[in-house]
Formats: sequence, C-alpha cells, structure tokens
Amino acid sequence: MENKNLAIVGCGKLAGIIAGAFNKGLLPNYQFKAAYSRSRESAQKFVEKIASFQKNACKVCTNPEEMLAVKPDIIVEAANPEAFKKIALPALEMGISIVTLSIGAFADEDFLEKVEAACQKSGAKVYVASGAIGGFDILKTASLMGPSKAAIHTTKGPNSLKGTSVYQEEMQQEKRKVFEGNAKEAIALFPTKVNVAVAASLASVGPEKMHVSITSVPDYIGDDHRIEIENEQVKAVVDVYSKTSEIAGWSVVHSLRNIASPIVFH
Repeated sequence: MENKNLAIVGCGKLAGIIAGAFNKGLLPNYQFKAAYSRSRESAQKFVEKIASFQKNACKVCTNPEEMLAVKPDIIVEAANPEAFKKIALPALEMGISIVTLSIGAFADEDFLEKVEAACQKSGAKVYVASGAIGGFDILKTASLMGPSKAAIHTTKGPNSLKGTSVYQEEMQQEKRKVFEGNAKEAIALFPTKVNVAVAASLASVGPEKMHVSITSVPDYIGDDHRIEIENEQVKAVVDVYSKTSEIAGWSVVHSLRNIASPIVFH
C-alpha cells in the first residue's frame, strides 16, 4: 500500500496516544500532513511530538478550511461530535475519508443521511473506531440474522457525570441508576457521554430500539460497558471495562492499521 497522508482533528490526550503509536512505528503506512485543534498550542505540540519521526512537515492549522486545503487522504477525528459534524460533509464531498470516535453525531438522522449520500457520491468512507467498546462484528452479524433485542448497560463514577442534568451531590455517597431509555434519548441528554451507546445501536438494532441504562457508583474509577444482543439463534455479551480513556486512542490506531492491512479482521 502507498503511504497515506493523514490530518488529525483534536489534539488532546487521545491524539497524544496516536502520536505515540506513530512514533513507535505502529503506523508505517501513514504520514501526518496537518493537525487542527481549537487550541493552536495543542496542535503545535502534536506536530512537535511527531516531527522527528516523519520526513515531511505537518502543518499546524487554525481552522477546518486550512486543514482541508492540505487535501489529506484520511482525517482522524479525535475531538467531539460537534467537531465531527463541522468537518464531515466538506471532507467527504472532497473524497477524504474519516476515522471517527464521535459516532454520537449519527444520532442525528438527518446528518447521518447526508453523510451516507456524500460517501456514495465521492467514494469516501467513514470508519467508526470502536472507542471504549468492541464487538461490532457480532452485533452486526446477529442483527442480520433476524429480529434481535439489544441493550447496553454502563457503570461509571459520579464525577464523570458532572455538568449533566442528572448529576446530584448525593451520587457521591449512593449508587443510583441515572438513566434508562433508548440510545436516541441518551445522546440527547448526554451529547458527549454516550458515543458508545450510539455506536452499538447503529451496529445492531438502531438508536430507537437499543435499550440503554447508566448507573453511577460512588468512587468508581473508569467505565464498564456491557452490551447484550439476542435473537432466536444467538445470544452474545460483550463486557469491556476500561480504567482510563486510552483504549479509545488505541482503537484509532487499530482502525488505521486495519485500513492499511492486506488481511482485515472485522
């Protein structure tokens, strides 16, 4: 495979993990061509981190238009659903593929339809990184076999829910189920917290049919996501606990390696 040029959107902690993997030689088929972040300083730090490990310069970009003008082959989105929505359609219409972590943006059905149409017209693709979960293969396979029921149960600490409408100080002392509904309702209530629920639902039964529950546990560190799918022939459970968010960054590394590999594990 020819080397592909990458741009990255979002230059925070997850981008640092991707840069570290790149510097270790884990992404040999790629070169970074542009880095864009809300903070120019963050983008500059990313560029400095990889500078010694690639031949060509990586441009620090101050806006999406500047990044798109560089014409990368693939954009890695490691920011948030809002940033993904901002860059997705212009990039895809130019034939630039995207590896995204912000699948929560696809809870907006109108946006999803526009993305699909742009991909069909240009031939570009959106690669959904697994983020903090896994099992997209079995979810998609089981849902193709016939009518299925699916659910995702998430356990997290109360601090991760600060800034949301469900947070109360009492959650620091008592276990509490803070949400129960479907994935579409969950993303409306927690726009930056439940990308995993939307991803699992799109890989299976859809946001309106995916049952979601979120439980807050005092002093709980990290997140646990238990995904279940069942039909007449298959019952599968995927349970992923992660102490930190690092697994999301590494899932992007895996996605990029998969794109470049002659043998692809789905």
